[in-house]
Amino acid sequence: MTNPSDIRLYLEERERQWLSPCAALSSNTLGRAKAEEPSRVRTEFQRDRDRIIHSKAFRRLKHKTQVFIAPSGDHYVTRLTHTLEVSQLARTITRALRLNEDLAEAISLGHDLGHTPFGHVGEEVLNELYPGGFRHNLQSLRVVETLENNGQGLNLTAEVRDGILNHSKIPGNIMASAAGKPATLEGEVCRLADALAYINHDIGDAVRAGMISISDLPLQAVGILGETQSKMVDTMVRDVITFSIGVSDLSPGLPAKIGMSQPVLTACNQLRDFLFERVYHNRDRNAESARLTMRNLYNFYLESPERLPPEFRDLKDPARGVVDYIAGMTDQFATQTAASFGLI
Repeated sequence: MTNPSDIRLYLEERERQWLSPCAALSSNTLGRAKAEEPSRVRTEFQRDRDRIIHSKAFRRLKHKTQVFIAPSGDHYVTRLTHTLEVSQLARTITRALRLNEDLAEAISLGHDLGHTPFGHVGEEVLNELYPGGFRHNLQSLRVVETLENNGQGLNLTAEVRDGILNHSKIPGNIMASAAGKPATLEGEVCRLADALAYINHDIGDAVRAGMISISDLPLQAVGILGETQSKMVDTMVRDVITFSIGVSDLSPGLPAKIGMSQPVLTACNQLRDFLFERVYHNRDRNAESARLTMRNLYNFYLESPERLPPEFRDLKDPARGVVDYIAGMTDQFATQTAASFGLI
């Protein structure tokens, strides 16, 4: 039996023996901003995953909107369930490609920690109001580096922080990064898994809300991906695995690039464009109320910074503290806070 004090060393050796030469090994991490003694029973990426799960920002995701604000049903996706779906898809893909599943899981669980209340409506408002602009991937990085743990941050590894920063996509192509290119293949998997997750669950939520029906989906995309959500996501995931193994320049079975075949990629982009046109750009009845709440909270705290919790009072950049505080709110807390000040 493995000596308990040697479990991490055993896990690191198992990584070296099993994982692809393209994988990011926990024993080769670029490290943390602040050096720490290694765990005896967990690899560095496993520690990162655990720190994220136990963070306050992670818990708040359960009360943050994904797409539909204050839906009437119990089965709509929240920011937390979206995060768990991204993690599941990323783990499935990295396991099949013999990449580092622990790293992919940590990135996936942390990628949306900085998202605002009220989904992309909240993000849009803060981006409009804050002079420095607002992007949730940058805020997620700020959460794990600066805001969490009473202002000490989580001190995550460089690989996890890189994956969180570089998970965003640009409109029109789920393979194109809105920030930089992830430094690891695990980061690339998470960036793609994020898109595959929201394409599929947002279709389900839009159908549930009566905004669309499955018959409205682009026929060409459905013909390639399948006529049900389960078939669609299965086709997408299998295609990523098959394509990523097949392009290897090293040897069979070793991934060198993460991607999708052109037909499946085109179909995914068609579904994404469809969602933007029929769902994301057609806000539900609660969107304007959410927009007003965010705008009024921002202006209120900017004019009355003494109302902010002490840890969010930034004398050099007062608006930065306002953004950090509001972005961390849940939908419910933002609404209740605005109501308590007579802002809505």
